[in-house]
Amino acid sequence: MKLVIQGKNIEITDAIREYVHQKIEKAVNHFQNLTTEVDVHLSVARNPRINPKQTAEVTIYANGAVVRAEESSENLYASIDLVSDKIARQLRKYKEKRQAKAHTPKAAEILNEQPIVSSLLSTRTAELPSSVVRTKYFAMPPMTVQEALEQLELVDHDFYMFRNVETGEINVIYERNHGGFGVIQPRNGNGHTHSNGKNGKTAEANGHSNGYHVEADDRFNMKV
Repeated sequence: MKLVIQGKNIEITDAIREYVHQKIEKAVNHFQNLTTEVDVHLSVARNPRINPKQTAEVTIYANGAVVRAEESSENLYASIDLVSDKIARQLRKYKEKRQAKAHTPKAAEILNEQPIVSSLLSTRTAELPSSVVRTKYFAMPPMTVQEALEQLELVDHDFYMFRNVETGEINVIYERNHGGFGVIQPRNGNGHTHSNGKNGKTAEANGHSNGYHVEADDRFNMKV
C-alpha cells in the first residue's frame, strides 16, 4: 500500500509521519486487499477566525473507488485519531456494499424521470475566489447516477462530480437541503439536456430516495 503524506502550513516531522503511519495502517488493516493508495493531507489554518484550526484529510483509492474522510480539532494528533476512525468506518461501509452488490441478482433498472428545472441558476452570478488555492486531479470512469450516488456516500462531501455513462458528459450529484439528491447536467447549444436514450427524458424531479432533482434554492459546498 502506497502512503503519501503532505502538509500545508506545517512541517511533517518524523514524529508526525510515524504517528500517521501507525494510525492509518491500523485503520486499513482489514481492507488491504481493497486499498491501492492512501493520501494524507495535514493542514493548520493561519486565519485566527477559523476554528478548529488543525485538519487531517485522508483519501483512499480502492479498486477504482475513492473513499474520503476529514476531521478538524484544536490538536493535530486528535484530528489524526478522529479521521482514522472515520475512514475505517467508511471502508467498512464500502466493503459491505461491494459484498451486498455481489450477492444481489441483477435486475432491469426502471427510472421514472422528468426534465430538470429550467430556471436553475438563472438569477445567480457565479463568484470564484481571486486565486486558485488548490488543484486536484481524479480519474473519471463512466458511471450511472446510482453508482455516483454510492460514491457520494463514501467521499465525505455533499457533492460528487462524475462522467455520466449514458451521455459521456460531466455531471454533479449533490445532497439537497430539503432531502434527497439532485443532479446537475450541462445544456446543449439548443438549450436542451441530453436524453438517456430510453424514454427521451432526463433527471427525475421528485426528491425521493430513487429520484434526482435540481432546485434553484439548493445550496451545496464546493470544497474539495
